[in-house]
Amino acid sequence: MGIFRPTKPKTKLLQNLLTSHEIKFGDAFECLIEQYLKEHNFSPLSKKIPYYNKDKEKRESLELDQFAKKDNTYYFIEQKMRDDHDSAKKRGQIDNFERKLEALIHRYGENIQGYFYFIDEGLDKNQNYYKEELQKLSADYGVPLSLRYGKGLFESLNIPQVWAEF
Repeated sequence: MGIFRPTKPKTKLLQNLLTSHEIKFGDAFECLIEQYLKEHNFSPLSKKIPYYNKDKEKRESLELDQFAKKDNTYYFIEQKMRDDHDSAKKRGQIDNFERKLEALIHRYGENIQGYFYFIDEGLDKNQNYYKEELQKLSADYGVPLSLRYGKGLFESLNIPQVWAEF
């Protein structure tokens, strides 16, 4: 047992096991969403995008969760399992989203729709924070950005039946 976080070995093992399963589920869900996008006439594009990191003064490659094109619009989706993060983690996620958005606009122009998506619609701890930050980014970059939970993403993409199939 730890001093600051009293966790018995059995409890810690269970936490690690559940986290591992959740990560695998999230990865599987990424593949599933990509397949559904293909079925509904979205053309998947490379999920790797070059980015110049000004702080480190070097080029990096960023990994997108979902990136597809349909009817001359690029759809960028940053997808997470649940919205229950602490303040440092949520700021990091928005910073990461902004880096990806900046790289996409630099490469593809402003005809982009961005989504910050949480699969589990039952956990929305930081909803107000994410909404405010996405509104600021949308105004700064001139592209529509949305926060979505659960079925909301598929409703926004005009394919609501997909959520029912999950």
